[in-house]
Amino acid sequence: MQLTNAEIKLIRSLSEKKYRDKLSLFVVEGEKMLGEALASGYEPVSIWRRDMIGDAAMARISSLSSPSPVLAVLRKKETLPDTAAPGLYLALDGVRDPGNMGTIIRTADWFGVKAVFASPDSVELYNPKVIQSTMGSLFRCNFAYTDIPGLCRNFRSGGREVYGTFLDGDDIYSTPLSSDALIVMGNESHGISDACAAGVSRRILIPKAAGSAAESLNVAVATAVCLSQFCRPK
Repeated sequence: MQLTNAEIKLIRSLSEKKYRDKLSLFVVEGEKMLGEALASGYEPVSIWRRDMIGDAAMARISSLSSPSPVLAVLRKKETLPDTAAPGLYLALDGVRDPGNMGTIIRTADWFGVKAVFASPDSVELYNPKVIQSTMGSLFRCNFAYTDIPGLCRNFRSGGREVYGTFLDGDDIYSTPLSSDALIVMGNESHGISDACAAGVSRRILIPKAAGSAAESLNVAVATAVCLSQFCRPK
């Protein structure tokens, strides 16, 4: 089987967000990732295997330094998370780094988070670096972009807690934590925005060790610490 120039051009164009948006398509690479996507109901548009098209052709369409044995073009799938079910939900306020976003989604999958919401200015879910960082968790995650301040108001109007991490918050290790709540995590440089902070009902802090000179935690690491605490057996 031989790739046509048009097929190569299409696949390579999907490295750019504007074409992923325009065509509602994205690329995954690797047997595990493709298997996860197909098992989750993502529709394949084309699947290319290295043993079918050759090493040189796979290198031309792959975004990886070491091309994987398989690459697929998949159609995007819209998810509409429902917040009615009790449980933990995660809100990302301006998370811009693809590696952080992917790691957070993978962590949320591990801890059984019901859904992950992100502000519109957060990094795109189908960014290739996000996809690779999730290690397949993307395909199991309920995810949507939404107005985070409005989401906070909806949770609070339903009598549910909205937690956010702040330097003046209460120690997360000694604060009673609800297992039915929204947890807001902020931007890598600026933290939680004022608009989202206004919707937080409980301000929490991950304390650092005495004498530590570190200014902050990476947002993906902070998310993992928070979820670990919220999910501890009561």
